Amino acid sequence: MAEPIQIRMGGYGPATTGFSRALKVIGDRLVSEFGSNVDIKYVWNIMDLGYRAEDILWLVEHGILTLGYQSSSYLTGRVPELGIADLPFVFRNTQAARRAMDGELGSVLAAKIEERVNFRVLGWFENGFRHISNRVRPLRRPDDLAGLHIRVLPSPVHARTFELLGARPMPMDLTEAIEMIKNGGLDAQENPLSNTVTYGVHKFHAFHTLSGHFYLSRPIFLNRPAFDAWPASLRAAVRNAVREAVAWQREVHETEETEARKAIEAQGCKITELTPEEHAAFTAAVAGLRAATAEALGVDLLAVAAA
Repeated sequence: MAEPIQIRMGGYGPATTGFSRALKVIGDRLVSEFGSNVDIKYVWNIMDLGYRAEDILWLVEHGILTLGYQSSSYLTGRVPELGIADLPFVFRNTQAARRAMDGELGSVLAAKIEERVNFRVLGWFENGFRHISNRVRPLRRPDDLAGLHIRVLPSPVHARTFELLGARPMPMDLTEAIEMIKNGGLDAQENPLSNTVTYGVHKFHAFHTLSGHFYLSRPIFLNRPAFDAWPASLRAAVRNAVREAVAWQREVHETEETEARKAIEAQGCKITELTPEEHAAFTAAVAGLRAATAEALGVDLLAVAAA
């Protein structure tokens, strides 16, 4: 009797998050189709094992894990075209962002990743629109960010965005950021509300601004040699399972954002909603970055992203 095919899935959040539960959706679907012919293992949070969040990339690329996810910004050093997806204020709303990531933009970016990294990219989880939290003061205009040390993802586009807004961006891994937020070494950070609550940031940051400045996705990637060696029936089943999990996770994300806002309010934090005029001031402050990024990358993806 042939040995079962082992599939090791990993992430960097508690088992209760939508991302972890979406991995379980994938695994359950495969077990229902293949039974004992597959052996599914989960590592919900690699940080619990002493890894950094960014380590999920090499853990999958080298086959220690079979499947993982990570915010696309972590790959911009190897795949510069992902900088297009990092640009501020590209998408009008969630529906437009999802259409782009499920359509031509997502396909082009997945192909660019596969050109340079030992992955198969099968879909995009929704990290969603990101907002700013800080421990110093309410933020209503770009000038309010002046001098604030803010943690950003390891993306040149993200760093430049906050430079233009007057802040002092500090690119770093999530593990470092959490520790510095706790000890006061960081003034600010930016994340979806659900991430802010998951990592306990709202216990240290009293001020939250619903800026919606970036919309980020998390590619779902597999170790390419492992995936390509599987029978065609299993490869097709994994693709279908990922598609199902993406739809499920996106619905859950909406609920998580609502519940996270309640948790932030229950903590006694101040939530600032920008007026259209205030939002326009943030957009205007970074307007030149879009054209400069497209020119630097030599790709014409902005029209696709904003369609």
